[in-house]
Amino acid sequence: MDMTWVTERIALGGGIWNARNMEELSQAGVTHILDMQIEFDDRPLAEPHGIRVLWNPTDDDFSLKPPELLKRGVDFAVEALEDPKARLYVHCAAGVHRAPMMALAVLCSLDWQIDAAMQLIESQRPVVDFADVYVESVRLFLESRLEGASQSAGRDD
Repeated sequence: MDMTWVTERIALGGGIWNARNMEELSQAGVTHILDMQIEFDDRPLAEPHGIRVLWNPTDDDFSLKPPELLKRGVDFAVEALEDPKARLYVHCAAGVHRAPMMALAVLCSLDWQIDAAMQLIESQRPVVDFADVYVESVRLFLESRLEGASQSAGRDD
């Protein structure tokens, strides 16, 4: 199984593809999977193990990704990680572009600075290739969250 632990509770890697690999993830304590690949939906493989899956299919087309796509994944990950026993696996087909982009968004949503989060991810998983357009997608997502928070703070409800 192509899996790299980036933090104690967040792993990053490639496609799961079969029941044997899903069993390996389960034995590693993975409780949640954030599936960024468009190629394969992990939900049927995960169901017998009680692993929660968000299938967030994303094309690896080197185009800017909408903030909503990253928000969906971040919301799932942050909610999962509220449980101190949860362990999250973020993946795409190869664990080189889409999953690292999402892992970056997750770490930044957990108060990591973007450069420090990129360094951590790359140091743990050297095959990662942070495409400029995907890093820009994360930056725009983070800006949209800040704008939303400041607009909410300014309302008189």
